[in-house]
Amino acid sequence: MLYSLNVKNIALIDETGVEFGEGLNIFTGETGAGKSLVIGALTLALGGKLPKDIVRDETKDADIELVFYTDNKEVKAALSRADIGADEDSLIIRRHISSGRSVIKLNDSTVTAAAVKGITGSLIDIHGQHEHQKLLYGKNQLEILDSYAGESEAEVTEEYHKLYVNHREIVKKLSEADTDPSERLREAELLRFEINEIESAKLQPGEDEELEERFALMNNSLKLSVHASEAAALTGYDEDGASDRISRAIRSLGEIAHLDKRAEDLSEQLGEIDALLADLRKDLENYIGELKFSEEDFNLVRERLDLINTIKVKYGRSLSEVEAAADEKRRRLMELENFDETVKALKEEEQKTGQELRRVGGRLSDIRHKAAAELEKKLKEELEELNFETVSFEINIATDEDEPKENGLDSVEFLISTNPGEKVKPLAQVASGGELSRVMLAIKTVLADSDKTDTLIFDEIDEGISGRTAQKVSESLQRIAKRHQVICITHLPQIAAMADHHFLISKGVEDGKTKTSLKELDHEESVKELSRLLGGAEITDKVVENAREMKKLAERIKI
Repeated sequence: MLYSLNVKNIALIDETGVEFGEGLNIFTGETGAGKSLVIGALTLALGGKLPKDIVRDETKDADIELVFYTDNKEVKAALSRADIGADEDSLIIRRHISSGRSVIKLNDSTVTAAAVKGITGSLIDIHGQHEHQKLLYGKNQLEILDSYAGESEAEVTEEYHKLYVNHREIVKKLSEADTDPSERLREAELLRFEINEIESAKLQPGEDEELEERFALMNNSLKLSVHASEAAALTGYDEDGASDRISRAIRSLGEIAHLDKRAEDLSEQLGEIDALLADLRKDLENYIGELKFSEEDFNLVRERLDLINTIKVKYGRSLSEVEAAADEKRRRLMELENFDETVKALKEEEQKTGQELRRVGGRLSDIRHKAAAELEKKLKEELEELNFETVSFEINIATDEDEPKENGLDSVEFLISTNPGEKVKPLAQVASGGELSRVMLAIKTVLADSDKTDTLIFDEIDEGISGRTAQKVSESLQRIAKRHQVICITHLPQIAAMADHHFLISKGVEDGKTKTSLKELDHEESVKELSRLLGGAEITDKVVENAREMKKLAERIKI
C-alpha cells in the first residue's frame, strides 16, 4: 500500500506530508483549495510529464517522495530485473526538480520515468478526472473483459500471441518474396559477389587482433630497437657498462671476503645480481633480434590488415559478425536460387500457422464469451447497487476469423440502457459523464477480487451525482476498500462520511503567499468538515446533527 506522500515547493504547496492508512482514505476541501494537487504530485512522482511553472519558488529545489510498503511479487521481480535493491518490503520513489530539470530515484537508484511506470504499474492505479472516457473505446473494453477472465485466459493469450508473432513474420517474408524476377536476379548476383569477397579473404578467428599487434610492433620497430640497444649497451661489458662495473666490484669484494663474514655475504649477493644481469642481457639481445623485419614482411602484414578492415567495414564490426553476415547471405541466396520451392514452403507454413492461430483464437474467444456472460450479470447487479434501478447491460463480442489481430479474433462493445423499454446502445451514445463514472466504479468493484493492484485512486468519482446515488457510490467505494487501499478526492458528504481516514486540504495566506496544507482529521474534526459539506455557508446545529448521524450510518454500513 501507499504509506506516505511528502511534497516540497510544488505549486501551492510549500512543504507538507501525509501518511495514508489502510481502507478508504478520503480528501475533502473548499473549491480551489488544491485537492487536485494530491493527484498531480502522485502522478509526477510516478514519472508523469513535468508541467511548466510547477515549481512554487524557482530559486529553490522541489521534491516529491512516495513510500510504499508491498510484498507484491511482480514489483519485486521488476526491481530485481532492473538491478534495483529492495529494503525489505519498502519502496521509496523520489523526484527531485532543480533548474527545470528532474531526477527520479527508486530506492536510491536513478531511473527513467518509463522505468518507474513499468515497475509501479501493479502498485497503484490512478483514476483521474475524465478517465472514465476511456470506457468509450472498444480496445479498453476488451482489456476490461480480459482482466475479468484473468488466469483462465492468460495461458491461452500467451500461446495466441506467440503464434500471432510467428504468423506475421511468415506473412512478412511472403510479402518480401513477391518481387520482380529481374530484381531477384540482381539481388542474387550481389549476394554471390559479397559471399565470394568474404570467402576469398579466408579469415581466421582472432586474426585481426594478432595482426594489429604485429603491425604496431613493426611500425614502431626502429624506435624500439634504438632504445633496447641503448639499454643493452648500458648493462653490458663495455667500459662503464653495468656488467663491467659489477665484475670489478665482485673482484674487489673477493679480496676481502675471506677476512669478514659480512663481506662474504655481500660478495655472494653481488654475484647473484651479476647472474640476473646476464639473463637480462640475453633477453635484450633476443628482443632486439626479433625487432628486425624485412620491408616485404611489413608490407604483407599491412596489406592483410587493410583487407580485413575493409571486409569489417562492409559486413560487420568483428570477424564473428562478418561470418554471421556471410551465413545469412548464403541462406538468402539459397532462397533466391530455389525461389519457387521457398515461396511454396512459406505459403504452406502461412496456411498452417494461420489455421493454428484461428484455432487458438477460437479457444480465446470461447473463454471471453463465458467471461462476458458472468461479467454482464455482475456489472448489472453492481450498477443496480449504484442506483441504476432499471439498467440493462450487455457485452457484445464480434469474432472475425478472417483477420486475426494482435489481441485475438474478437472486438468488444459494451452496451447499456438506463431507461425502461429502451434498447441497449453503445456507451458512447447513451451514458452521461456521471453515468460513465458510475459504470467505471462498478467495473472497479467487480474486478476488485481479481485486481492485484494494491492502491486505487479516484479523483472526482462523484461527478454529476448526488443524494441517494452518492450514498450508493460511497458504499461501493467501501466494498472496494475492504480488499484494496483506496484514496478518493470528493466534495460529497455521503462519500466523505464513509472514510476510514479523512484528510482536509485547506488553503491560506502566509507571509503574503497562498499556501495549501494537508491534515488528517479526528472524529470531531471530520464531523465539522461533513457539516461544512452539508450546510455550505451556514452551519446550524441541525446540520451538525445530520453530520453526526451520517457518520454513525457509515460506521454501521462498514460492519
